[in-house]
Amino acid sequence: MEITEKEFQAATIRGEEIRRNGYAVGAEYDARQNRLVVDLNTGVTIIVPVHLLEDLVDADTDGLREIEITPAGLGLHWPQLDADVYVPALMQGVFGTKRWMAAQLGASGGRAS
Repeated sequence: MEITEKEFQAATIRGEEIRRNGYAVGAEYDARQNRLVVDLNTGVTIIVPVHLLEDLVDADTDGLREIEITPAGLGLHWPQLDADVYVPALMQGVFGTKRWMAAQLGASGGRAS
């Protein structure tokens, strides 16, 4: 499938707009507290427990340590795990697919009394 120059330019503009809200400049796995720490260009740091991230919930410590930031800073990739996290989704509190998040919410709701 070939894209047109117009489609390419529109996608570039959309990407630039998304980046204005913040993008990753640093990412590390905090093994001591089992959490992902992402530093944004805005000075904000996002800290998320790994068990809340669908693609990382069952990952081993060694695999979690190696994190690559995509060139645009909008994605994080774990090569050993073949896992990805979209940074704008993290900023919105979206840690997985709708189905997975609903299941997590249902599981925690079932434990409440």
